[in-house]
Amino acid sequence: MSKNVWLLMLSQGMISAGAPIMMLFGALAGSEMAPNSMFATLPVALMVIGLFISVMPATKLMARFGRKPIFILAILLTSSSGLLGSFAVSIGHFELLCLASILLGMSGAINAQYRFAAMESVAPELAASAASKILLGGLIAAIVGPDLALYMNGLFEVNYVGAFLAMSVLAITGLVFISGYQPVEVKDNQQVQTLNIRKRREVLANPLIWVAILGAAVAFAMMSFIMTATPLHMHHHEHYSLADTKWVIQSHIMAMYLPSLVSGWLFAKFGIRNMMLAGLFIYALTLVMGFYSEVFSHYWLTLVLLGIGWNFLFVGATALLPKCYNEGEGFKVQGINDTLVFGVQASVTLGAGWVLAVLGWQSLLLSCIPLLIIMLMAFAVARKSSYS
Repeated sequence: MSKNVWLLMLSQGMISAGAPIMMLFGALAGSEMAPNSMFATLPVALMVIGLFISVMPATKLMARFGRKPIFILAILLTSSSGLLGSFAVSIGHFELLCLASILLGMSGAINAQYRFAAMESVAPELAASAASKILLGGLIAAIVGPDLALYMNGLFEVNYVGAFLAMSVLAITGLVFISGYQPVEVKDNQQVQTLNIRKRREVLANPLIWVAILGAAVAFAMMSFIMTATPLHMHHHEHYSLADTKWVIQSHIMAMYLPSLVSGWLFAKFGIRNMMLAGLFIYALTLVMGFYSEVFSHYWLTLVLLGIGWNFLFVGATALLPKCYNEGEGFKVQGINDTLVFGVQASVTLGAGWVLAVLGWQSLLLSCIPLLIIMLMAFAVARKSSYS
């Protein structure tokens, strides 16, 4: 495996720690600072919205200036988000916390390109394995991020100040690893003119590309919808301790990325389509388990299953996407893919707090069923397509 892949994995692990910190502490701080309980998850939702609106600019900047300078920009955005979030909670300013979330989302749009940078660094047959290795950075984010945030939170009198400062500390650490990354040369605009570059509608006419796009969209939508609501439901509705809530979210994030230790081998053995279908099946089990959640162990298992299902579905969709475009079309198709994926994620995350407050936990879970049906329909339409 390329040295680039490991450096990218370590760098992303440091930078991506900001997301679980915001998902855990942003929702909790929001519930105390928001003018209405229905807006408690707004900081988390705005993080995803910031990601959504920044996807196309991020890919265009990378096409223009290369990946490495823009990865460094993401580090600066994440660090700024942590500092602003810390200041916001210190003065009880909900709008500033929301702005910090948007900055973190803008960074996330750039971080989403790490997987493509890794796949560019290896032979095509190793693409799924490279994408899986990048996701291992999420283990760093899951283990180091919430623990450091919880520790630093206890160092300050005002709640959550230290938690957001931890985000900045971890982001700056990512500079150490990204400095050693050597980007793979990609074709510039003059070079791609000689290639068979298709129009957008021609690219999207392939049923298989919709399996890739919808696979990633459903993976993120369902994961974000349930995970965003979980801290509020557990801590504020069911009155579990902050430590218990943190452990459930932390276990979920570890479950998202831990399968990457073996998912490269699993994809090689069973194929992309079968592994994506396995992810859908695990998502269905998640809904069943979550619907009957009554004790701590049920919540824990629900969120662990949610993480595993996300890994199988998202890694499969990521590995499938490059098979659906020609040389020179990468940045354009990646931009289209991530815009649609994170647009869906932003929409459902924005609604998570409202659904939980108005309809309750079980209704929130039942509302995920249409996502599974849409994904199965996409597989049915592309049933004659080749995934190899």
